[in-house]
Amino acid sequence: MAEQTTEEFKQFNVDLWKFDGHEGALIPLLQSAQDTYGYVPEKAIHYISHVTGIPAAEIYGVVTFYAQFRTKPLGKNIIRVCNGTACHVNGVKMLYNTINEELGLNYDETTDDGQFSLLSVACIGCCSLAPVITINGEVFGRLDAAKLRKILRDAQRRAKASEQ
Repeated sequence: MAEQTTEEFKQFNVDLWKFDGHEGALIPLLQSAQDTYGYVPEKAIHYISHVTGIPAAEIYGVVTFYAQFRTKPLGKNIIRVCNGTACHVNGVKMLYNTINEELGLNYDETTDDGQFSLLSVACIGCCSLAPVITINGEVFGRLDAAKLRKILRDAQRRAKASEQ
């Protein structure tokens, strides 16, 4: 779980206690929880349920229905794969397959060690570099399987070195 500052937790509490019973408030409350924790943990679901009176099962249903919400924390290193048109026609499937082979990740998953998460994005905005990924915001373009494997292995080495 990402470290939280006291201020972040206070904001989450403020958002919860501002709840005035109006329908439609659940999504902003869940967004506040995700902003606070980096995902929507079970404890936040139960806390929101207690404050709002909305059954936890119903809240969980909303969390799992909308793609914007995560029920697990993201890894320390976020890999975003562009699935825009230019990347699609220039080999994004190969990128996904290579990442899956190297890290064992599917979209919206995190490695067991918490180091890497894989996300699909509609467009990174670097169409002239297609196919493209980002790792922690750094853009890597004009990729083929060999270049991507090297990038991923370097990222894994850096992740291991930072743990020590």
